[in-house]
Amino acid sequence: MKIPKRILPLVEEGLIDEVLNQLMSGKEATVYRVRCGDEIRCAKVYKEATQRSFKKASQYTEGRKGRSSRRARAMEKGSKYGKSQQETAWQNAEVEALYTLAEHNVRVPQPYGCFDGVLLMELITDEQGDVAPRLNDIVMPADQAMEDHALMMIYIMRMLCAGIVHGDLSEFNVLVDAYGPVVIDLPQAVDASANNNAKAMLLRDVNNITTYYAQFVPNLALTRFGEEMWALYEAGELSDTTKLTGLFAEDTQSADVETILAEIQAAFEQEQDRLAYLKEAAEQD
Repeated sequence: MKIPKRILPLVEEGLIDEVLNQLMSGKEATVYRVRCGDEIRCAKVYKEATQRSFKKASQYTEGRKGRSSRRARAMEKGSKYGKSQQETAWQNAEVEALYTLAEHNVRVPQPYGCFDGVLLMELITDEQGDVAPRLNDIVMPADQAMEDHALMMIYIMRMLCAGIVHGDLSEFNVLVDAYGPVVIDLPQAVDASANNNAKAMLLRDVNNITTYYAQFVPNLALTRFGEEMWALYEAGELSDTTKLTGLFAEDTQSADVETILAEIQAAFEQEQDRLAYLKEAAEQD
C-alpha cells in the first residue's frame, strides 16, 4: 500500500521496511501493520490534537509532570511551544506506560520506540498469526470468563501499584491471544496519585471489564474489586502480590458526594464514547 506521510520518515531511516495494511482508525490514532526486517510489527500513528475526538483530554493529562520547569510552565500557559510539548507528552505517555507496566508483569505490547508521533510496537497475534481479536469479539465459557476476569483484576491492580490508571479500559482495548488478555491503548493513562479523577476512572475501568465478563458469569456483577483496590491503595496496603477478594464494606458514616458525581459523569462519558466507537465501526464496515 502507499506509505502514509507520517510513516515515510521511518521508512527513510530504515526503521520500517514496508507498510502492509491499515488495521484500524480510532479516535486518537491510526494503526498500520508494518514489516521491520524479518518481523511484523504495528505502527500507531497518533492524530494531531485538532483531529482527535478523544473527549475531556484535560481530565487525563491532569497531574502529568513536564521534564523541565520551562516546559511545565509553557504547557500551563497554552503557548505554541507549550501545545507542542503537550502533544509530545501525550504521545510519550503511552510508551512510558508500556515500559512501566511490563516491569509490573502486566501483559502489554512490547514498545520499540516513539518517533515523531509514530509508536512502533509488538503486533499481538492469534495462533494462526493473524491480528488477535478484541475482547469484544470473543465469546467464552463461564470457567474461562472467571479465569480471565481474575487475571484482568490482577492487571488493573498491578497498574495501580505502578501508579497508573488506564482511564479508558473496556472490552474494546483488550486483545486476546493464545495466552490470554493483553491491555492496549494507553496514551490517556493517568497518574493515580496526582489526578483528581483517578478514583472515578479506576472504578469505571473495573466496572467496564466486569460488566463484559458478567455476560458469561452473572455473579461477577456483584463483586467490588475497584472499591477494594482503591481502599487498599489509599491505605498504602496494596502491592503486586495482594490477594483480592472482590468484597468491600461501604463506609456508611459519610458520603463523598464529589466522587459519586464524578463516577456518574465518567460512566456517562464512557457510554458516549462506546456508542461513538460502535457507530464508527459500523460506518467502516
